[in-house]
Amino acid sequence: MQGNNRALIWLSGPKRMTIWLSMMTLVFVLSGCAAKATISETPTPNATVKDQGPSVAQLQNGQQGFIIRENPIMESESKREFEHAVSMMKDGKNDKAIELLAKVIERQPGVTAPYINIAIAYMRTNKPEQAEQNLKTALGLFPAHPVASNEYGLLLRKAGRFKEAREVYEKEITRFPEYLPVHKNLGILCDLYLSDPVCALKQFEIYSEGMPSDSQVKTWIAELRMRAGH
Repeated sequence: MQGNNRALIWLSGPKRMTIWLSMMTLVFVLSGCAAKATISETPTPNATVKDQGPSVAQLQNGQQGFIIRENPIMESESKREFEHAVSMMKDGKNDKAIELLAKVIERQPGVTAPYINIAIAYMRTNKPEQAEQNLKTALGLFPAHPVASNEYGLLLRKAGRFKEAREVYEKEITRFPEYLPVHKNLGILCDLYLSDPVCALKQFEIYSEGMPSDSQVKTWIAELRMRAGH
């Protein structure tokens, strides 16, 4: 890594999904697919980063992941407060986390992570309008940001805005097809809300190929195939 580049590497192999961030520690709270996050301050070995834009890299243990690079600079106090806010969210103290994240955003308006986390906290406290505003800001800073797009799709689905949710998911898949949670959530949207079993089966199969340990999705695939007479 050179300069101030921050790399987010999403692992989509058979082991549990993990987020690694180099150079600075930013923890995304992922709610979309019940994924858990761990952190590292050193780059993952065997990951090749191209000079510009997102890229797909071969990671250890035969896993595939994509790398997203952006160049925010978060000063140490904001970094500590951000990490504290994430810890509070894990403990269910979402209102307190919102207060702290708002301060971080005021000082660090160009960093996407605080917007995404405060949006999740707002969703957890039943404030969808504030959540949407912050997700849109994150997507304005980083169009088609995988985590922001996934959370925005979930917000739209919960609001009954199914067509918009599908558009967000499909746009995201075009940009980052390796980001598996979006495939799973698009499959759920198509199956349960849009009555589109063809779409659902396709997305679940893509997800299952990357996450074969998810037995629940395997069951959904079997049910869809049975309904289709396969």
